[in-house]
Amino acid sequence: MTITIGVHASNPTLLHLSRLDYAQEELATVGETPAFHRYTDGVRTGELLAGGVIDFGGTGSTPPVTAQAAGHDIVYTAVSAPRPDHGALLVLDGSALHTAADLKGATVHLAVGSWQTHLVAKALDDVGLSYSTDITAARSGEDSEQRLRAGEIDAWVAQGASLVAALHTGGVRVLLRTADVITDRSVFFSRRDLAEQRPEIITALVRALRRADDWAKAHPREAAGIAAAQQGGEVDDWETALRALPWRIEDVTDAFLAEQQQAADIFVRTGFVDHPVTVADAVAHTGERRS
Repeated sequence: MTITIGVHASNPTLLHLSRLDYAQEELATVGETPAFHRYTDGVRTGELLAGGVIDFGGTGSTPPVTAQAAGHDIVYTAVSAPRPDHGALLVLDGSALHTAADLKGATVHLAVGSWQTHLVAKALDDVGLSYSTDITAARSGEDSEQRLRAGEIDAWVAQGASLVAALHTGGVRVLLRTADVITDRSVFFSRRDLAEQRPEIITALVRALRRADDWAKAHPREAAGIAAAQQGGEVDDWETALRALPWRIEDVTDAFLAEQQQAADIFVRTGFVDHPVTVADAVAHTGERRS
């Protein structure tokens, strides 16, 4: 049996896994082999799992919630440690915006559907504002920093090398630090049939993820070069950004599921998803989870 692993540049653990032999080595212990399916938009991960295109994937915190809301039967398999400095909501130095409450009426650029939606929606919800009605949320692009500096938008969620470069250039400041709002974990999930019928495959894949993270932690300059080649930006900026990541894979716990449920409830209240989601349903019915 070939296990197809989804890979996109926004998930560095999976990106490095696809370049190394760890998935092949770990899956060999359970009699299987890996294949890698590359795509550009991590938001599609739930759809690709449901369609049988991939068997296993990883994203930020938002896509698995929206996948459940769309009726896709996914199972959480592992998460990264919190990533406190992975991203931030930036405004101009001279902006009148100083707190989340000041965002009412603002135009905010962000990667809609990614973990960035979770960040902005929860920050607004915490101060009694709504993602859907109190801001204009627009999809970010290569010109988002330029538009922020030109005063065409009010705020921009930056991450990785883009965040490092913007702060180094100056003229902007952090309005919301990710760690002050959400844990911002990288999240790994699979189809239910694989997780429940072949749990040993999931265990092998999680071992491979941990080895890929160990490699990235030990080789930050090489990892930065790979990121720059894949996503643009300067190698030095990527190295700074990647050194800030925890590079540690953890179990799915009740505390994590509670974080995801809080996000799901906010998304329903704001209309970002159409249907209520019970996050605990996305757990395999084999073995025991740690609390």
